[in-house]
Amino acid sequence: MAKLRLDKLKPLVALGVFLIAWWIMPPVIKSFLKISFTEFQAPSWVVSSYLEDIQGFWARRSHSKIELIEAGRELARKKAYYQYIAQRNESLEAEVDRLESILHMPTRREFRYEVARVVRRDLSAWWQQIIIRKGRDYNIPEGAAVIFSSGVVGRVVEVNAFTSRIELVTSPNFRMAATFETDGRPVIYQGVVQSGFGRATGSVNDAPQDIIANSQAPLKLVSTSLGGTFPPGLTIGTVSWLEPGSTGIFQAGEVTLDERLLSLHEVSVLIPLNPLELNNDVP
Repeated sequence: MAKLRLDKLKPLVALGVFLIAWWIMPPVIKSFLKISFTEFQAPSWVVSSYLEDIQGFWARRSHSKIELIEAGRELARKKAYYQYIAQRNESLEAEVDRLESILHMPTRREFRYEVARVVRRDLSAWWQQIIIRKGRDYNIPEGAAVIFSSGVVGRVVEVNAFTSRIELVTSPNFRMAATFETDGRPVIYQGVVQSGFGRATGSVNDAPQDIIANSQAPLKLVSTSLGGTFPPGLTIGTVSWLEPGSTGIFQAGEVTLDERLLSLHEVSVLIPLNPLELNNDVP
């Protein structure tokens, strides 16, 4: 029988010593080391993001004049359309303010939009997170809502000096109050484990028994003002079917999310103008 070589056990012994040392280490030191490691990595992520922006800039400079002229015309059409939308939005906001004053309703919570570039994605079965290029330098708070043009992206879970980590709506750790667009009763949205292939999905629970969904007429799931972090009416996804849940009292179903959610390049962080204690939108 060949003799057991002790030098082959050195990596295992070193790993065991490290795990024991980490286990007995005070939580304060663990937190300090974690933050220090993140701050050490952040500059490389930010520099890589800026290099990609520069690469894209020079790639666009190679386009012909005809392509640039056509892009300018399209941009002018879009600008005219959005100017009209902005004017309509101002008139609607004025009407809402007038009705609130007549009915003595409390004013809605206002936010400012902080647009940030995505510098890193951590997309696996259990971890569904992205890192953006703004942090405490732009006064981004933990717990803030993150959105894009088609609705909810996720929630800020960690803020560092120059970066922030966002937990996506697809993450199993993400949970928020929601409602169907055609029904005002609250339900619960929950992220699920992603397969890594195909479309992004979530789940909806505690839906009333009288709500009916089918593939021909899917129901739109939107955010609600119950939690306060997300403004009401933001799109979460669509529900094509509902079935009795584990309790038999409510229904549950799968939520189909926007396919662009896992390939975003820019997102908007909603920063409250009148800061309150942010929560996790759990009813």
